[in-house]
Amino acid sequence: MARRTWWALWGVLVVALLVAGCGNGQKEATDAAINAAQAAIDSVQAEAAKYVPDQLTAANNALQAAKDALAKGDYGAALAGARDAASKAREMAAAAAAKKAEWTQAWSSLNEWMPKSMDTVKAKLDAYSRHLPAGMDQDQLAAAKAQYEQLKQTWKDASAAAAQGNLGDAIKKTSGLKELLTQLKEMLGIKS
Repeated sequence: MARRTWWALWGVLVVALLVAGCGNGQKEATDAAINAAQAAIDSVQAEAAKYVPDQLTAANNALQAAKDALAKGDYGAALAGARDAASKAREMAAAAAAKKAEWTQAWSSLNEWMPKSMDTVKAKLDAYSRHLPAGMDQDQLAAAKAQYEQLKQTWKDASAAAAQGNLGDAIKKTSGLKELLTQLKEMLGIKS
């Protein structure tokens, strides 16, 4: 469906460019090109805002430059700006899809590993509460439990963000979480 939308938008842009050469239709053609660029940006705005906000800003800036040039009667600059905005919208759609796929894969991998590891650590902490291993004292056990609780809360917050569709926020919240959990497992003597 997105591919069909792009072809339609490019078709409108091509028609606008052809009409632009016809003198009196220059303003209408430029308007049509700007509207096509606006539609292209609007069609991917929600995804782009989540995954590539910088590119969304650049596309909107290019569109605004085209509108400003049109308002000044500089149809050539406005048409070039509309083409630039439409091109940025196309690049933005591809980049957003790639970033979404990347973050989905990263989250899927993390979501598979973390709960299992957290359960393993919890079981070990429960076992150590009854009988401390050689080389560990109550203070070390208390520190390990505190670290586990902190990791558990961070994971809960990240999972909530992912459930709401905010994969970027979820990935950001888990930054370094896997390493901390691995260190905790090593400290508790868990082989993984």
